[in-house]
Amino acid sequence: MSDGTISQSEIDALLSGVDVGGLSSGPSSNVNVDTATLTKFAEGLKDKAVANLNGMTGASFEIGAPSVEAMDRDQLLAKLPEMVVAVMADFNAGLKGDHLVLMAPEFAQKITGLVNKEENAELDDMALSVIGEFISTHTGSEITDLSSIAGLASNPPEAVHVPKAMVRIPQGTFALFSYPMTLDGQTYTLWEAVSSDVAEGIAKALGGGTPDPAPAGGTLNAADMASMANLAGGQPQMGGMPMGGMAQAQMGGFQQQPMMGGMQMGGMQMPMGGMQMGGMGMPMGMSIPNVQSVQYPNLSGGPTSQEQGNIGLIMDVNMEMTVELGRTKKQIKDILGMGEGTIIELDKLAGEPVDILVNHKPIAKGEVVVIDENFGVRVTEILSPMERVSDLR
Repeated sequence: MSDGTISQSEIDALLSGVDVGGLSSGPSSNVNVDTATLTKFAEGLKDKAVANLNGMTGASFEIGAPSVEAMDRDQLLAKLPEMVVAVMADFNAGLKGDHLVLMAPEFAQKITGLVNKEENAELDDMALSVIGEFISTHTGSEITDLSSIAGLASNPPEAVHVPKAMVRIPQGTFALFSYPMTLDGQTYTLWEAVSSDVAEGIAKALGGGTPDPAPAGGTLNAADMASMANLAGGQPQMGGMPMGGMAQAQMGGFQQQPMMGGMQMGGMQMPMGGMQMGGMGMPMGMSIPNVQSVQYPNLSGGPTSQEQGNIGLIMDVNMEMTVELGRTKKQIKDILGMGEGTIIELDKLAGEPVDILVNHKPIAKGEVVVIDENFGVRVTEILSPMERVSDLR
């Protein structure tokens, strides 16, 4: 932050009371990553990935055998250079969770230079859009190969060029795909990180994944007890003998005889291991769950004292405020073909309010005015908190 400015991610981190280096989208369960199944998935994708890259750049990249590792944040940071190009394309349907693609700036510059036919390409907004387009095609190939997951979709890729400590890395244990690519003797790596939940969903869709844990030994749930009651015409059995008719001690509150180190059943003694018959309880080396009602905390609409204290730390920080007249999308060939006199049609009608943005996030609308031969903007509407939150998604 040599220019005295602070990014939106840093502001969010300060407001939430966490260290900037620990930014993440939220907790993710620590599960075993099925690297064998995920590696087979990556093997099926590698040829598509290099074909997409070669078709986009006109070059002849070669791709090696991909690998998949179970990884945590510190281990990933140790692999990365100090500056990285990160592309967020989180899955938002079918599989919901983090989907992050990373590459060294040199790799991103090489791709951009080949597409734009220039040497030592700068990693500006246009270059990052080229990288985002490449990752979009790669994600599309993944979604095609996971067609068994209904409704699978991802957010539009968003590429940034930032220090590695500022990247939003999945929490806990996650899966890291590594695709080595070579051009003219130079090897580059495309890293792809998915949260543990996403990794588990992909593995299960391909017939792998971690099996659900079996119930603990010696513990019967309600379904097990109902299944026992259905045996022998609805009468519970003990050791393969129906408990009914011949037994004077029965479940459900019927007659029971005194037990001496066991239970008498029709003249026979059946050691029950401490089993009690009568009433509705049926402990047999079983653990009885302790059921309690959930206590929810009261919801508060105002800021907490911690948030108030944190926001005081950034009151004198400069933030970039811009006024956006309108937007449009153009193909790369159209952008490269622009020259003096080219007219660009925007998505705004004449007379419509312009958008006022802070750190590229819309907060208000206004109208353009002229003040002493300088342009200005008069605020006409402040966006509601709900509208601002929806724009951050």
